[in-house]
Amino acid sequence: MEIDPTLLEKVQGENEEFKKLYQEHLDLKHRVEELNKMNFLTPELELEKKTVQKQKLKGKDRMTQIIEQYQASPS
Repeated sequence: MEIDPTLLEKVQGENEEFKKLYQEHLDLKHRVEELNKMNFLTPELELEKKTVQKQKLKGKDRMTQIIEQYQASPS
């Protein structure tokens, strides 16, 4: 989903939940990228990667809901 940068900025400025979720999403994304760069993952790291990916997806789903609410409401 491509988000209008102006809308993204507006939502981040007005919605604390979205702001927190967005920062968490970026942190989780960086952790997944770090894990993907490793040549070998122990079972513990594999589990961590799957857990982080699930958290990231859950947060993204909630951010999408918030964005859709902003898009549906009159400006």
